Amino acid sequence: MSAATADNLLLLFDRPNEPIFTPKGNEKKIIQVPEEYLRGRYKELNSADAVEYRFASGSSERIPVKPIPNPGLALPESLKKDAKFSLFIPLHEQMATQVIDFLLGMKNMEDFWAAAVYFRANLNPQLFNYALSVAMLHSPETQDSDLYPLHSLFPEKFFDGEVLYRAREEVEITRPEADERITIDIDRNFSGSDLDIEHRLAYFREDIGVNLHHWHWHLVYPTSPRDIADKDRRGELFFYMHQQILARYNMERFCNNLSRVKRLTNFRDPIREAYFPKLTATQSSKNWVGRGSNAVMQDISRPEENLFFDIQHLERWRDRLFDAIDLGYVINTKGEKVQLTEKNGIDILGNMVEASDLSINKPYYGNLHNMLHMAIANIHDPDFRHLEFASVMGDSATAMRDPVFYRLHMAIDDIFQTYKSTLPGYPVQELYFRNVRVNKLSVQVEGKDENQLFTFWKKSAVNLSNGLDFIERGAIYTNFIHLQHQPFTYNIEVSNQGSERKGTVRIFIAPKYDERGETLLYKDQRKFFVELDRFTVDLSKGTQMIKRKSEHSSVTIPFERTYRDLGKKRPGFGERLERFNFCGCGWPHNMLIAKGTETGYPCQLFVMVSNFADDEVEDDSSSDECKDAMSYCGVRNKKYPDARAMGFPFDRNAREDVTTLEEFMTPNMKVTDVKIFHLGNKIDS
Repeated sequence: MSAATADNLLLLFDRPNEPIFTPKGNEKKIIQVPEEYLRGRYKELNSADAVEYRFASGSSERIPVKPIPNPGLALPESLKKDAKFSLFIPLHEQMATQVIDFLLGMKNMEDFWAAAVYFRANLNPQLFNYALSVAMLHSPETQDSDLYPLHSLFPEKFFDGEVLYRAREEVEITRPEADERITIDIDRNFSGSDLDIEHRLAYFREDIGVNLHHWHWHLVYPTSPRDIADKDRRGELFFYMHQQILARYNMERFCNNLSRVKRLTNFRDPIREAYFPKLTATQSSKNWVGRGSNAVMQDISRPEENLFFDIQHLERWRDRLFDAIDLGYVINTKGEKVQLTEKNGIDILGNMVEASDLSINKPYYGNLHNMLHMAIANIHDPDFRHLEFASVMGDSATAMRDPVFYRLHMAIDDIFQTYKSTLPGYPVQELYFRNVRVNKLSVQVEGKDENQLFTFWKKSAVNLSNGLDFIERGAIYTNFIHLQHQPFTYNIEVSNQGSERKGTVRIFIAPKYDERGETLLYKDQRKFFVELDRFTVDLSKGTQMIKRKSEHSSVTIPFERTYRDLGKKRPGFGERLERFNFCGCGWPHNMLIAKGTETGYPCQLFVMVSNFADDEVEDDSSSDECKDAMSYCGVRNKKYPDARAMGFPFDRNAREDVTTLEEFMTPNMKVTDVKIFHLGNKIDS
């Protein structure tokens, strides 16, 4: 695939609400759209003379499109251009799957390009963006392409309406002198005030990188089509990634003097948490709707979206899942019993709860996760009588902004934890690594005392220009304030009294005390352990010091990759893109550790060195460098790179004689007390 074609595909993401025939990219390229691809008045506007006169300069590059026959056969049922697309709505998912299948079925890249142009001209912009992104991430010819991060294309999902208004105003005032434009500042407290105690966590819930992670994970792990969804241990990864989000969020709550998240146990009870996102839908008169306190979920009947279900359906699906766990098996569509084994049970349940195409029996066990999202997302207009679209809970790119997201996922996690509680605790011999001992563990920030970590507020800028439709080109930046931490190094002293071998180093952190200041017992603390890193190490005979920098985490992606600007120079296509390729899936590095407190939040840092011979996964598939965020995202085109259960050794209850973390320990483990200090309200620019 040539560099020109790769760049051309990226043009289809640019300015998503502008017509296909308007200039694309900073170089203002013109796509020569076949007349038969367009409808209505766009046919006339697309003529060569009209485009030249109204939009293009004489030097603009023209990009030809060789039309393919009957692309309209793959055009899904109409979704209005101004509608909100949601993967949680089965009809929308079916539409996207139809487009993805058609694109991936193209015999060559010329046809792929032509079909993509057709869909860009005729589909809802959000549906198109999702479908093309998934197709490009999973096509062998395009999977190394550099995708735009969503915040640069649909800024209305991440930034409040005032920021977007001021950005447009600035462009119109300074045009075309882009280098003279001021940078727009975002108010840290734009969505609420401290009168709402939940607003203390807005810095976490509304973090751009956190929400981009959730969106990108669902691109890499879509629920359909089946041949794409069928990735190694996909259902288990759905469980683990969200469980880790909850562990992180609960730790942040403790740092802010709040109690742990309370799960939604009764779907008919009022939801006490309110949320008003202050987000503006730029392509529609219908903004993102807020939710008042004590709103109650109701039966959903929304003909526009072919979305019909009752609250009792949610209750029935949940009860059937718990019944399956109690019985130890699920029933497939043929009426056969499928055992929930220690090895595959969590994977089966994960694919059933989210109801991907891998679900054992979707008609019977339903679609609990997605429909619960939609019940809350449409709590303000359950029967569509007011013609209102879903709230932020209805979009994977915005759902994590809402406090109720975490209560919903605590209910989902309760299903998984109930299953995990049926498994035996790991015996000592399964945790033990013979002849290997961890002698010392510490963490060091340069120039600071040992076992002290530091966080602070930092101001950064992102370019909004690719998502600001119908205005003059040129960069326009907005400043946002986010959590950041000082880099640190793990120091792990390990002794090996046996032969040379390999080990897997597993590093976690957890709060030491609960919200009441009481020391956490193991049965509770294990659910709060946050994975920080996982890597292999060669163990020579004797004692050695293992040093590992925090920026090498197996959980996170670099800050620069999260907020990459495709308008800047980047590596050429065909190279191994170290920071700019498919590997956009990963937790944002700036959120690796919790905020802490000004007096130092007490935590316990844990390390385990396990036997790599027990962890190794045999995989003959092609090598891939996209593995630096493998803990939450796996590795592209390969099996999940760890044979152990995700979250090991904290994924299940301990053996019977354990009540504290100290009693759980084996010689190849070490725990040390650390404190996380937050450096106050000073903002680092």
